[in-house]
Amino acid sequence: MIQAVVFDCDGVLVDSEPLAEEIWNRVLAGFGHQTSVDDAEDILGTSEATTYEYYAAKVDLPPFDEFMATIDAIRVPVYEERLVAFDDAAATVRSLAAQGTTMAVASSSRRHALEGKLALTGLDRYFDVIVGGDEVAQGKPAPDVYLEAAKRLGVAPTDCIAIEDADLGAESAAAAGMRPVMIRRDGSISLDYASVTEITADVINSWLWRF
Repeated sequence: MIQAVVFDCDGVLVDSEPLAEEIWNRVLAGFGHQTSVDDAEDILGTSEATTYEYYAAKVDLPPFDEFMATIDAIRVPVYEERLVAFDDAAATVRSLAAQGTTMAVASSSRRHALEGKLALTGLDRYFDVIVGGDEVAQGKPAPDVYLEAAKRLGVAPTDCIAIEDADLGAESAAAAGMRPVMIRRDGSISLDYASVTEITADVINSWLWRF
């Protein structure tokens, strides 16, 4: 029986991806790089470290910590002003928490940035465990972040479902032994994993009881 639900954050819980893309584009433009649609597709679902390495291969960038400090200087005020949780996700998390469902977040974001996003949207209080991409050896699609979430929850990965929006994230969850469910708010259907167009407590509960 499934015992826990593990959520990705960006694109699943909070509508941060357009903001993050905007911020990275602004910073990279200062180094002479104009990002493209292909860039966005190539880095979707990857860790910030992997994203940095991707762009560092294209343009001369300062060291990672220095570069990310520049990102954070823009990110924090932008998120404080404009970051919101998805309505369906916020309602689902609150409902599941009221039912006593065990929940975690496993994200490619750095831990401090992840905590900031969850706190700004008021979702931080609902999760038993939060794992950032900088707390594990390898980012998605490696299984590390999902394995660490299960470990901290004290449950077997095979007893978890993972809610993801990116193929790399779903691959990560599957590699960890979890059952991925993809949220596709644009109405598209995943050919590889179970998918839904919105998150609801009823849908997740149906998955909790299915296995």
